Amino acid sequence: MILTDEMRANLRISYALRRVPEECFASLLPCPDSPQPGDIVLARLEKVGKNAHLELTDGRRCTLHEHDLLAVVFGNRYAPRQFEGYARSDGARCHLLSMGGLCGLVASKHDNIAEPTRLCLMGAFGGSNGKPLRLQDFALPARPLTSSWPQIITVCGTSMDSGKTYTAMSTIIGLRRQGYRVAAIKLTGTATGSDRWSMLDAGACVALDFIDAGWPATYLCTIDELMHIYDLLIAHASALSADCVVIEISDGLLQPETAALLQTLTFTTTVDVWILATSDPLGAVGAVSMLRSWQIEPLVISGIISMSTLSIREVQTATGMQCLTAKQLQNGDIVAQQLKPPSQVCVRTAELAKV
Repeated sequence: MILTDEMRANLRISYALRRVPEECFASLLPCPDSPQPGDIVLARLEKVGKNAHLELTDGRRCTLHEHDLLAVVFGNRYAPRQFEGYARSDGARCHLLSMGGLCGLVASKHDNIAEPTRLCLMGAFGGSNGKPLRLQDFALPARPLTSSWPQIITVCGTSMDSGKTYTAMSTIIGLRRQGYRVAAIKLTGTATGSDRWSMLDAGACVALDFIDAGWPATYLCTIDELMHIYDLLIAHASALSADCVVIEISDGLLQPETAALLQTLTFTTTVDVWILATSDPLGAVGAVSMLRSWQIEPLVISGIISMSTLSIREVQTATGMQCLTAKQLQNGDIVAQQLKPPSQVCVRTAELAKV
């Protein structure tokens, strides 16, 4: 099939493909028989389901309609409150797994979630050289770490929707108020712009995620792949002279990649401060116990739980740990006490423009 001018004009390019220059969508090739994470394809929307909107590369959420043409990318998704999905297709049929533009086949879903939006594959995108486009080809380039490794603050949680992103955002605000130059990284999860925009809105000098390392999602990534993503993104944050980096880990401690990562010493030994986000006291008790069994001691607890005075009281009594509200995190003093003073470096605009 030829990629016509009319098709180009009507094409909606999803957020997951934000690193792919529009001029690279040069041709259409046959769809892969066995799709792999990162394969970029053209799909026609057959029936609107759960995802009735698509995040575009500029962050705008566009309303979807039947017969819309979408540029999407195959990947795996792990979301207990939404979909379990895999980088697969059923002939020319597949599903829209996320608003950020991940596609594949749904294997299971939460009972309260509508059926997935259905897509019909029209072809794989090819570049001007006639080769299929893959997200990995547009990752940030490898670069050596600078002499000073930034201080790392990691936010993990008990589950999906436990308040991790808001906790990370509040931590960024607080550290900036204490004079730190802060970078942000969404290390694991599924392509979506909302988390990254929240971090930038909080004042992060740069906000990176796994898309910048060439992955549309991190479900089923190996530890070596996760550590490659981590090292690459930290190197780029360090090049921007960040004093510290606030990292968000997706889902909960029982999610396979999260559990594996938090038991990997080459990762955990680089973290200076741990913050646990949770929605309920009992979940916090279990999470603190699990983290301690992995030799991880959270500095504080926060998240949705901190919206209730009674829940704060319960969790502090049960764990002996501080539970901070978003406002307290945004003050920044408690986290800053665990860090070295900020270096007061100047903004390196030339480096920032490269990211």
